[in-house]
Amino acid sequence: MVAALVLPEAALAHGLASRADLPVPAWLFAWGASLVLIVSFALLSTAWTSPRLAEERWRPMARWLSGALVNPVTEALCGLVGVGLLVLVLYSALEGTDSPSNNFSVVFVFVTFWLGLVLLSVLFGDVFRAFNPWRAIGRAFSGLFSLIAGQRAPAALRYPDRLGYWPAAIGIVAFVWLELIYGPSTLTRGLTPHVVAAATLAYSAYTFTGMALFGVDRWIEKGEAFSVYFRMFSTLSFFELRDGRLGRRRALSGAPAWGMTPGAVALVLIAIGATSFDGAQEGLLSGAIKETYGWVTDLGFGLLAGFRINNTIWLLLVIGGLAGLYLLGIRGMHTVSGSPSVRELARSFSHTLIPIALAYLVAHYFSFFYFFEQAQFGYLLSDPLGDGSDLFGTADYGINYALSANAIWYTQVGTLLVGHVIALTLAHDRALVVYGDVKSATRSQYFMLAVMVAYTCFGLFLLSSGND
Repeated sequence: MVAALVLPEAALAHGLASRADLPVPAWLFAWGASLVLIVSFALLSTAWTSPRLAEERWRPMARWLSGALVNPVTEALCGLVGVGLLVLVLYSALEGTDSPSNNFSVVFVFVTFWLGLVLLSVLFGDVFRAFNPWRAIGRAFSGLFSLIAGQRAPAALRYPDRLGYWPAAIGIVAFVWLELIYGPSTLTRGLTPHVVAAATLAYSAYTFTGMALFGVDRWIEKGEAFSVYFRMFSTLSFFELRDGRLGRRRALSGAPAWGMTPGAVALVLIAIGATSFDGAQEGLLSGAIKETYGWVTDLGFGLLAGFRINNTIWLLLVIGGLAGLYLLGIRGMHTVSGSPSVRELARSFSHTLIPIALAYLVAHYFSFFYFFEQAQFGYLLSDPLGDGSDLFGTADYGINYALSANAIWYTQVGTLLVGHVIALTLAHDRALVVYGDVKSATRSQYFMLAVMVAYTCFGLFLLSSGND
């Protein structure tokens, strides 16, 4: 992503400075983080003896508050905002400057939308559902059909249960490939606004086709990539909308049920693997990627095709490696007496990876998001086309770089550690449900502890090697 977007000033160089001058080496951080996880595991085994997150204990908010926030008028207004932003993305992409970092569309899609909505989902629940432009357009056409025909628009096909979240997982892989592989190359102009426009139109056509075949609500629930992706993170939130009413639940308690749908394991591993690949290609795996790139071009592929083929292979290898590590832990758990099948275990514990996906995102893109959001709500807000306009008087706003490399590093380390401790807590709580007694549950989690330690160390070494 960094290669595709470059601020007019050296923001990323400032925010992602070399870790060589840090007072504590990365290996010591990894050792300390592993110790924290082991201590957390021991405390959970002794103090957390019954499931606490298996039941969400959802409670509706005051009717007046829920009614003020969730009603047909606010839903229509939020939908209009979403559609307006979609139109603005397309307009700025087609009519604005070709410079990615000075065009509203590129920064909005790959920073504000892709990263910002994850944060909002964790804090406030499934926010994207209200603003989803494709849902708003689909429901508008469905309502118009009902008005004319006097009945609801029938779905052409029944959505197969076995598909689950797989269409959404494939959609997220495609988005990540566009973001990390198609655009970021010194051989091209990067993720140009015209590429963003073409991808947006193609995805819109794909989404509307899915809605026409399976129904608007069903496709949004299972197949629409961004709806499923952001809802995955919203399962960690206190807030949830049920039957048109806003309510509160125990934090993290929404996650276990989410993971039982086919494709959930793949989606959360894709989220972790994509972020890992983005970090690894800049540091830990940069040498190996360059070497295999030479092998690919030697086979007769052109420079650009070789770049994309080589990096696609490495993206799949990173995702596959992390998936293999998770499945290795699951197979270890399966050796404990009374375990269900490997497939059922994999689904039962897939939600425990959501905090890790969140931690990897925050750790890797923390400074990136901080700097670019200043640009988004500064000069890009007033000059979305990059043509010299100043619509809101903020075109001259600069970027505040008052964020030291050490502050970023410690924030990243803290985020990784907290994310993995939460994941360990979710895994322990789920094990109590699956195995029924503390002894068996604890024994099964030895394997999950090893997975968490491995993921933590991998994340720390990705951060420490990314800019050396």
